[in-house]
Amino acid sequence: MHYISVSFTHKNTDIELREKLAFSDHERRREILRLIGSNDNISESMALSTCNRVEIFAVCEDVEAAGKTILNSISILTLVPVGALELRADIYDDQGAIHHLFSVASSLDSLVVGEMQIAGQLKEAFKFAYENGDCAENIASAMHFAFKCAASVRNLTQISKNPVSVSSVAVAKAKEIFGGIGGMTAVVVGAGEMATLACKHLVNASANVIILNRDVSKAKALATSLGELASADSIEKLPEYVNRYRLFFSATASPEPIITDSLIEPRDFARYFFDIAVPRDVDLRENELVRVFAVDDLEEIVKSNIALREEQANIAYGIVARSVAEFFKWLSSKGSAAAIKALRGHAREIAEREIAKAVQKGYLRHCDEEEAKKLVHQVFKAFLHTPSVKLKDGDAKEMGAAIEYLFDVEIKNDEMIEE
Repeated sequence: MHYISVSFTHKNTDIELREKLAFSDHERRREILRLIGSNDNISESMALSTCNRVEIFAVCEDVEAAGKTILNSISILTLVPVGALELRADIYDDQGAIHHLFSVASSLDSLVVGEMQIAGQLKEAFKFAYENGDCAENIASAMHFAFKCAASVRNLTQISKNPVSVSSVAVAKAKEIFGGIGGMTAVVVGAGEMATLACKHLVNASANVIILNRDVSKAKALATSLGELASADSIEKLPEYVNRYRLFFSATASPEPIITDSLIEPRDFARYFFDIAVPRDVDLRENELVRVFAVDDLEEIVKSNIALREEQANIAYGIVARSVAEFFKWLSSKGSAAAIKALRGHAREIAEREIAKAVQKGYLRHCDEEEAKKLVHQVFKAFLHTPSVKLKDGDAKEMGAAIEYLFDVEIKNDEMIEE
């Protein structure tokens, strides 16, 4: 059994390709997991899709074959040629895959290091795969340790203090452009997680916020939670708002751009559009009065963020490394448990068979049979103590194979040691 991770992120894939690969809606995510899971080599899988990354995390028997299956499946669903995917994908296996997973969960691999949303997005991706039967015990165990690692990073470092996100970086960029946005009006299109975060940062900067959404009731509920600086309206009024105000943030789940040149009327003031959605919401021709900032355009602020957090990130990576070692030690002990139980069971069978022979031949009285069993079992327990300890400290796969060969026993990996 091996872990594998196939990763497309802001580090290796531009936004044009990432938006083609995005599995943001449930049907698309369900289909990619169905395609991957139809291969007998892959027993479990989950898909993570955010504005900055598309990740497939899976359990397989053959890593090389699994990597090809995953890339072919993505190609079938997205129509992106396999060759283009192979050029960009980062593929990790076993310890590398687990280290990558833990780093992602701990927000060390994010565009904005220390942002808090990724843990929730990862939990949602795992929950979706688990409830749909695409993953089970092996991925569940890895996720348990990943979230435990992320919690340690949050508690033992300052990396998530005053948390930042792509939304907060976008608001910071707006503040930089205008020298402060207090008293300004910002239009936020969407009412999902990214839009909500943008609204919160805008309100904290004392900006007035107008939330546009298809579900007006959801927009109104969000506006109410934000207080008197926020209001809501229907997205149907977007053409009116887009030509009235100067500052826009868009984060919908639309598969196509919703702010296009057809909506823009000439104005004598500059307008700034922050597109924090993937796929992109904004498709405009830029000029001196129309400026667009997409996710990838926020790198300058992100770099300064990374510089400030570099020391804390180094501490965090130390926690990740220890967590990876802890996980594989646990995994090895779990594998050893089946071998230990098989060895003990084999010893018990032999002891009871030989005692039965002794009783049958008159070497041992029937009345002494139970006492003899107890004595022999204690002898075997003492004899097998040291091998049991050594098994827990060694390579479970290699030692398990040796035990199967030497003692002619079958090791069932779903068995646990009886205490």
